[in-house]
Order: sequence, then C-alpha cells, then structure tokens
Amino acid sequence: MGSITRAALVLAFSAALAGSTALPASADPTTATIQVTGGALAISVPTDAGSLGTRVNTVDGGTISGTLGQVQVNDARSAIAGSGWVASVISSAFTPAPSGTAIAASAVGYTAGTITKVGTATYTANDPASLVGVVPAVTATGITGDNSATWNPTIRVAVPGGAVAAVYSAIITHSLL
Repeated sequence: MGSITRAALVLAFSAALAGSTALPASADPTTATIQVTGGALAISVPTDAGSLGTRVNTVDGGTISGTLGQVQVNDARSAIAGSGWVASVISSAFTPAPSGTAIAASAVGYTAGTITKVGTATYTANDPASLVGVVPAVTATGITGDNSATWNPTIRVAVPGGAVAAVYSAIITHSLL
C-alpha cells in the first residue's frame, strides 16, 4: 500500500508542477498618463459688413438697420462648471464722407438675434440700445466643457432729421472677456 501512496504522491506532485509551469508569470502594473490642456477663448467677426441699408432723408429722421455678419465665440478652455464669458461691443460715431455732422454712437443699437449654440452653457443676448461705451452683447454662463456661440447681429442707426446726404461709416469693435 505504501507504494501506491508513494506513486499517487509522485503523480500528484508531477501534475501540480506541470500545471504551475504552464501559467504565465505575473508582472508589476505600469501606469501611463496623458495630459489635455485647455485651449483658447477666441472671437471672430466680419472684417467688412458692407452697407447696413439706405433711407431717404426726412425732416423727422428715421432708422436704418441691417445685419453685421456672423460673430462667433469659440471657448476651448475645457472650462470647469460655472465659468463663463462676455462678448462686448462698442461703436464709433457714424461720420459722413466727405464732411458733415456725425451720428453719435449713442444712436447706434445692437440686437444679437438668434444664437446658435454648441456645448453646455446658458447664452443671453443683452441687446444694448446704445454703443457709446463698451457694453455686453452676449453673455455665456453655466459653462461646462468646451462651447461655442454664433449670431448675426442687427445694427440700428437712428438717423436724425436733417442729416447731410452722404455715405456714413463707423468702426464697430467686439471684444471678449
């Protein structure tokens, strides 16, 4: 009986040894990392809006309005929840060529219109009635991650009665904070 037990033990040990050599060796884990950095906050605007419109001069004056062209804000800063940005606008006076009385920037209004949105944020059109100073045009709040907003603002110019018949021009500047 001793030889059967010894033979069984040798057989069991041989099977265990064969099974253990068939298993792969384990290795220590390796940690790998990557880094994603925040991008830029940028605004793009048309370089030349062209004519906003024409009207016949009257004693009482009136309004000329037209679209400025596409304004777009791209925010690739990978913002944490709650951050935001403000797109602001200012206008110079509309001055006639070759000369005459200018139409003050206080007579220039701005309506953002429909805002096309990408990403998670709340966008507000501020629609300033006067562009005499730097004023908010569109505000984004509650941002999470990357986002963008695009709009085509309407510019309104209140032309006073008795304005000189001429082509008037102004510089409209957008900025971003």
